[in-house]
Amino acid sequence: MSTTEIYNYFKVDDVVATSGQPTIPQLESAAKEGVVTIINLGLLGQSYSLEDEAGLVRSLGMDYYHIPVDWENPTEENFADFENLLNRLPAEKMLIHCAANYRASAFYALYALRNLDWSETRAETLMLPIWQGSHYPAWEEFIQHIKDHNGSLKSKGDSSG
Repeated sequence: MSTTEIYNYFKVDDVVATSGQPTIPQLESAAKEGVVTIINLGLLGQSYSLEDEAGLVRSLGMDYYHIPVDWENPTEENFADFENLLNRLPAEKMLIHCAANYRASAFYALYALRNLDWSETRAETLMLPIWQGSHYPAWEEFIQHIKDHNGSLKSKGDSSG
């Protein structure tokens, strides 16, 4: 078993990967592969979610963060929470996941646009394999809104400024 077998797995670089919901054996593989942090953007109590992912991840020696993003209603606050979390975390190997890697790939691409000086082309390259052919108006509006307000959300929840 390997993390590369997780549904819609995408290795961004040597530190970050995004994916759909990992199974228990895949999370065990993540720990063996040196993943330090798991960030879950999916909702708990869904058919795809694990019963106690937080407990499992912590028992495997990894850090676990959950930012529940409602598929029907992603918010600026969700993204600000995600952005603030990534800005606080050390540059250690992490897996960002949700149910199918739609939320995870979109949030990371938007984060990279705003914080890592990625071009829109590079961000789209991350999202394209997952999102190609999809039509989700709420997400299209959300993504465009975050792009249009590039930089204006950073101060929310950030006491430095």
